[in-house]
Amino acid sequence: MSLLLDTSVGCLVGAAVGDALGGATETALPEQIRARFGGWVEGIVPPYHADWATARPLAPYHKGDGHITDDTLMTHALVRAYAAKRDHLDAYDVVDLLVPDLIERVVYIPDLEREGVTFHRLAAAERWLVTRLHHAHADPREAGVGNIVNCGAAMYMAPVGIVNAGDPAGAYAEAVEIAGAHQHSYGREAAAVFAAAVAAAATPGAGVEDVVTAALDLARDGTRAAIDAVVKEARGHHDWRAAIGPLRGAVAPYDTVGEEYRSPGLGARRPSRLHAIEELPVAIGMLVVAGGDFREAVLGSVNYGRDADSTATMAGAIAGALGGAAAVPAEWSEAVATASRTDLVAPARALAAVATEVFDRDRERFARRAERFAGLADAPARGAVTTDGASGAVAGESAR
Repeated sequence: MSLLLDTSVGCLVGAAVGDALGGATETALPEQIRARFGGWVEGIVPPYHADWATARPLAPYHKGDGHITDDTLMTHALVRAYAAKRDHLDAYDVVDLLVPDLIERVVYIPDLEREGVTFHRLAAAERWLVTRLHHAHADPREAGVGNIVNCGAAMYMAPVGIVNAGDPAGAYAEAVEIAGAHQHSYGREAAAVFAAAVAAAATPGAGVEDVVTAALDLARDGTRAAIDAVVKEARGHHDWRAAIGPLRGAVAPYDTVGEEYRSPGLGARRPSRLHAIEELPVAIGMLVVAGGDFREAVLGSVNYGRDADSTATMAGAIAGALGGAAAVPAEWSEAVATASRTDLVAPARALAAVATEVFDRDRERFARRAERFAGLADAPARGAVTTDGASGAVAGESAR
């Protein structure tokens, strides 16, 4: 297995495992999680609501028991978009490749326990893609404007980091482009920074500090401030159990949802340059607390609660990219694959192959550019050159 394939498998399988473990605790607060499960969650557990089919009628999903959620369904759909194009993606590819996959391709949906199109499992902020792009025919580059600002685009951006492995800035730029069809404001920013974090992790010899550096170098506005605050707090902790409260305190000033996660106020999820989604900073914070260890970073995210599946998806993707396939506990990945009736490795294999092809295309593109730029740098200017070094035409234009 090549290092690229190992990294891709670690990243995408790790993301799926984090998603499945975090699904059981999603929307609950840490004290509620411990009360429900008799202590900290240490692995795959049943749903938070024993009567999951009726406890929340608007969201009758069988989360827990090793079932992946919409985070992984969307991630795998994005991989298929890459596999179809075999090159970098842009906002128009979301229209041409991703949206048709969401509304036409039949897949097994674990937390609905049946086959169907992914659209039937999506939340409102993700159904926005279909409403705006398929029905309203909005400009893909700005279709995300007006959507709920949340982690919906960020949660499935790990593949962008693998395609741009070793190039965080490239991953950031590509994710900003793709996510513009889905999200805006700090939701779009988080998607780009998460992709960059994965690309940094997918660098030979990379460690946690490389991920943090890339995130802070590229993040803007409230997203950067939130990551910086959470990381600074995380550096003082080495046990996720003790870190949960302090990390929540560090991210709280930037989070719009508030302490009552299930009852957000009127200011929640509105665009702002001052705020950030909660999930990405906490995922990076848990990665720092865990020293990059997959198990500890994911369990910290799972027991943090709130949007636990997305936080654990991001922590799992980054930690998995850092440590490769062996970093993901086999007892978890095998149980999740079986419970979800989903091959977790196949998408990672497909993505690694695409990443190789895209790199070859990039190398050819850069070689052409280098040749052209060398021609610009080495060739004499057009027309006569005046004594001040400017061509006659340019000098004349300046004089006017």
